[in-house]
Amino acid sequence: MTYDQSAEQLLELAAASGAEAAEVFQSQSLSKPIFFEANRLKQIESSQSEGTTLRLWRDGRPGLAVAYGPVEPEKLVTRALALSTLNQPETIELTESKAQSTYADIGETVPVEQLISWGKQAIELIRAAYPDILCAAEWDCEVESIRLINSRGLECSHTDTTLSGYMETEWVRKDDFLYVSDGQTQRDFLDPTLLAERILMRLNWAKNNVPSPVGRIPVLFTAKAADMLWGTLDAALNGKQVLEGASPWSDRLNTPVISPLLTLYQEPDAGPFSCPFDDEGIPTRPITFIQNGVLKLFYTDLTTGRTLGSGTTGNGFRTHLGSYPTPGLFNLLVQPGKSSLAELIKSLDRGLIIDQMLGESAGISGDFSINVDLGYRVEKGEIVGRVKNTMVAGNVYTALKQVIELGGDASWNGSCYTPSIILEGLSVTGNG
Repeated sequence: MTYDQSAEQLLELAAASGAEAAEVFQSQSLSKPIFFEANRLKQIESSQSEGTTLRLWRDGRPGLAVAYGPVEPEKLVTRALALSTLNQPETIELTESKAQSTYADIGETVPVEQLISWGKQAIELIRAAYPDILCAAEWDCEVESIRLINSRGLECSHTDTTLSGYMETEWVRKDDFLYVSDGQTQRDFLDPTLLAERILMRLNWAKNNVPSPVGRIPVLFTAKAADMLWGTLDAALNGKQVLEGASPWSDRLNTPVISPLLTLYQEPDAGPFSCPFDDEGIPTRPITFIQNGVLKLFYTDLTTGRTLGSGTTGNGFRTHLGSYPTPGLFNLLVQPGKSSLAELIKSLDRGLIIDQMLGESAGISGDFSINVDLGYRVEKGEIVGRVKNTMVAGNVYTALKQVIELGGDASWNGSCYTPSIILEGLSVTGNG
């Protein structure tokens, strides 16, 4: 992907109009998803988008304007200047640099024919074992390019390619409907055989419906389901939440906050959401946020870091082109244990496995009550069947102080790299 000279023109026009500082953020993406429905290839799409954000300061007052598609520099500068008159003066937060930073492209593109082949292969493997099952799927190859340039000499850019495959199976047995889904996200290769095997394993577990166990029992969250827990910690580690007094950990630095079995960190070069710099042009870096249960650091952007006095951690990201940078994570990794998923299950005398759930995440409060969309009962180390009409309630912070064991089966679930985990202290209710 290439860029025209509109970014440089915008900076020149902003300076000529009296702006003392300005930055231009440009984003381009090209996606070619394919869709399967009812076991057949349904459609092939191609989606391309391009956007430019201009942020400037005149008399210390910020103004931000966005253009999608081709840019008309004069109009964009005029809009940003007009908006700046409505805002109060603020500290100008821009990264300074004397050298251009161009990072190597990440990931490998694959042709549409390969995506189709992967999709067909996964469906064939599943239907060979379960001929009556209906499969739906989406396979995609997305290329995204980012460029950031400002009036203080910063210029950095990178392009990355992400491959993703998602499948959902529908199994109808009289008046019983079962949906099992799973997915993969990688940089250069997808494994349809592994994806199919994971779905088949869950279908095998679900052959029999059994009553739900009830009471306070050990609950095993699979790697696919565990990201619900880490979403709450993501919020608690956000420096902006600390400033606003919303994080329960605001005054807990260098003290234990969760189980000593848990270590959480970010890694710029790891996984399908690796990232060389944030949306403020700060190079990203490896950071351990929680080490053996002890809170070590909050993540911040330039503004939050200055206010907290800790400086930025290189985690300033835009939630969309029209937003200002705010603290965010590009990935979050949970250090896995050593036991396989099968060994975790075998360790349970009586318990519940959660693999898919319905309902909202816990949020920063940590309190949650979820419906189990796909779960299994365990008795004496064996899965005895699928449970229905089951709910699990508790508090994330409390539960993560009662970790029984972490699995060694970590995998990427979106931007989170997480293993399976067994927790105590959660309340399970069910009626069938």
